[in-house]
Amino acid sequence: MTEHDSLPPDRRDADSLPPDERDAGAPPDADAGGSGDDVPDAGTTGEGTPSASPGGSMSGAPAEAGPAADPGTSSEGATAEGTPLLSVEHLRMLFPIKAGLLVDRQVGQVHAVDDVSFALYEGETLGIVGESGCGKTTLIRVLVRLLDATSGAIRFRGRDITRSGRRELAPIRREMQMVFQDPQASLNPRKRVGQILATPLRLRGVPREQVARESRELLQRVGMAGDVLNRFPHEFSGGQRQRIGIARALAVDPRLILLDEPVSALDVSIQAQVINLLDELQDEFRLSYVFVAHDLSVVRHVSDRIVVMYLGKLMEVSPAEQLYSKPIHPYTQALLGAIPIPDPRVNRSRQRAVISGEPPNPINPPSGCRFHTRCPHATEVCRTIEPPLTEYAGGHLAACHHPQNVTAGEVAAATRSDQSPLSAGAEGPSLIAAGDGRETSATAPVQR
Repeated sequence: MTEHDSLPPDRRDADSLPPDERDAGAPPDADAGGSGDDVPDAGTTGEGTPSASPGGSMSGAPAEAGPAADPGTSSEGATAEGTPLLSVEHLRMLFPIKAGLLVDRQVGQVHAVDDVSFALYEGETLGIVGESGCGKTTLIRVLVRLLDATSGAIRFRGRDITRSGRRELAPIRREMQMVFQDPQASLNPRKRVGQILATPLRLRGVPREQVARESRELLQRVGMAGDVLNRFPHEFSGGQRQRIGIARALAVDPRLILLDEPVSALDVSIQAQVINLLDELQDEFRLSYVFVAHDLSVVRHVSDRIVVMYLGKLMEVSPAEQLYSKPIHPYTQALLGAIPIPDPRVNRSRQRAVISGEPPNPINPPSGCRFHTRCPHATEVCRTIEPPLTEYAGGHLAACHHPQNVTAGEVAAATRSDQSPLSAGAEGPSLIAAGDGRETSATAPVQR
């Protein structure tokens, strides 16, 4: 089963919907179906298709958004200074486990994303890292509303879209697009490249006679020749298919793109090309990114801030360079220790914070800190009380009772973040004296 076929039927094919119910901003994988005609015919507009907006053409420069708003003010299509483009508050995604032959009954839940809060600002790149199964992909699928959250709130430009219906999401999805991990599975194998790109262009309101030209311009922007419109996805390499996926996401002129491990399946040389392309597109189109990856060296290159996840929880949130130079959470230290160093002598001589064992079962996660079963610094408080997200200097957040690489003064000056999980305890962090495992008296205040 492909990624396209796994989507709900009402999100697969915008062309098959009644005209008054077409989703004018469908996610990037909503290109299935279609007439199968040549590229120019694929750009035919139908009744109910949104009309072209001024400056909607992709030629030359991105679509004009009108005059820039004054600092501190907001207008439609623009984010006020200091206001997050995307904010997430105590988001949870629990998958029910059911049993029974005649009557389904719920016997458990998979805690995929459990009480996560963060914010993303205009023009920023937020990296999300963690082991497989920590909830990274599930999180961004919930953000783009491919999955419906169990609880919590998702706000885009200050507007709550957590429970928005199809019609309410239509304009939001024009501004929020997604690039999937597997480019082969996310592109419709029955459609030519021109038809894949024509669908979002048509939904954006591009006139029929301009669709083929703008499709070629999109391909050229992502580093591909414009004469490949009549080829099918299987005729391209993995890197080329990923470029097509990026071009498809750009077709509706979004402001936010969520990238689900976009380079993990590519060769190292191709990874560098795609990363550089994303940097160039961000500058050209004023884009914001949420970038999910396993490779922390890649995330460091592209991110302004980085979120570290473990078993559905946030462990650490930090500016990129500060995370690599001063990791506070033991789990982050272990992840950084897994990054290979090109110099073999330096790589062999360094001391790594190795963690043993496997992550606990997300159906029955451990009490207290989720990481305490594998943490070398865990004490009784870690096993019984969930740590809050504590804010240190420089906007560095960490959920750890016994933080690393901080001084007693930094711990005493730290404060509890309002992004802390609702289930977190009131205890502030404390340092452990080196060598004897005893806690020092330096503790952070617990006031909110």
